[in-house]
Amino acid sequence: MQLRYVLSELRQGLRRNLSMHLAVILTLFVSLTLVGLGLLLNSQAQRAEEHWGSQLQITVFLCNETATSPNCTGEVTPAQKDAIINVVQENPEVADFHTESKKEAFEKTKELFSEEYFARLPTSPSSMKESVWIELENAERYQGIRSAVEGLDGVSNVRDQRAVLKPIYAAIDALKFGAIGIAAFLIFAALLLVANTIRLAAFARRREIGIMRLVGASSLYISLPFLLEALVTALVGVVLAGGALAAFMYFGVAEGMQGQINFMPWIGLPEYLAALGAVALLGPLLTIFPTLVLTRKYLKV
Repeated sequence: MQLRYVLSELRQGLRRNLSMHLAVILTLFVSLTLVGLGLLLNSQAQRAEEHWGSQLQITVFLCNETATSPNCTGEVTPAQKDAIINVVQENPEVADFHTESKKEAFEKTKELFSEEYFARLPTSPSSMKESVWIELENAERYQGIRSAVEGLDGVSNVRDQRAVLKPIYAAIDALKFGAIGIAAFLIFAALLLVANTIRLAAFARRREIGIMRLVGASSLYISLPFLLEALVTALVGVVLAGGALAAFMYFGVAEGMQGQINFMPWIGLPEYLAALGAVALLGPLLTIFPTLVLTRKYLKV
C-alpha cells in the first residue's frame, strides 16, 4: 500500500471539499462541546448530591432580638435552649446534632461568600441566629423532629436543607438536559453533513475509483483516504471542543463561580478529563463509523 498516494489523496480531498469539512468541524465542535458540558453538569450535580447528601438535613434557628416568629419574644433564653436540645436528643429520628453560636455562624457566612460580596451585606455577629444542626437517621423521615421543634418557645424557624437545594438541582438538571438535547440535534446534523461530504468526495473521485477497481485495488485501500478525512475532521472538532471545555472550567468554574460561591463542592480536573475522554471517543465515532457504512454504497462503480 503506497502511503504517499494515500496522503496525497487525503490532502486533495480536504482541499477539494474544504467548505464541507469546515461545516462538519464546526458542527462537531459545537455538538461535542455541548455533550461535554452536559457531562460536566451531571458530574457537578452528583458531587453536590454526594456532599450534601451526607451533611445535616435539618437546621433549627433559634430566636434573636429581631426575630418575628410567634415563638419569639426576644433573644432565646438558656432554659428555652436546653428544652430544645432535650427534644432533639430524645427524638429517634435524630442520628446526631451540634449547635452553632452566633460567632460561628458569622464566620461561616464569611467563608461562604467572596470578600467583595460579603462587604455589601449588612451582617454582624449580633444579627446572626444561634442554630441546631441535625443529622437524620433516615433522610426521608424528618416530619417527626420537624413538628416536634417547630412549636417550641425560642425556635425562630426550621429549615429543611432539601428545600434549599432543590432549586439548585433543578437549575443544574435544566442546563444539563438542555445541553444534551441541543447536542443530540447537532449530532444528527453532523451525521447528515458527513454523509453528504462522502457522497460529494466519491463523486469527485469517481474516475480514480473506477481505475483502482479495474486494477484490483481492495475496498480498504480505496476507502482509506475517506476514513483519514473523517478522522482529521473529528480530531479537529475534538481539539476545539476540548479547548472550549477547558475555557469553561477555568473561566467559568475556577475563576468564576468557585470564587463567588464557596459552599458548593465544585468539579475539577478529574471530571474535566472524564468529559474530555468521552468527547474524544464520540468525535471519531460520529465520523468514522458512518464513513465505513456509506463508502460501501458510494464507492461502488
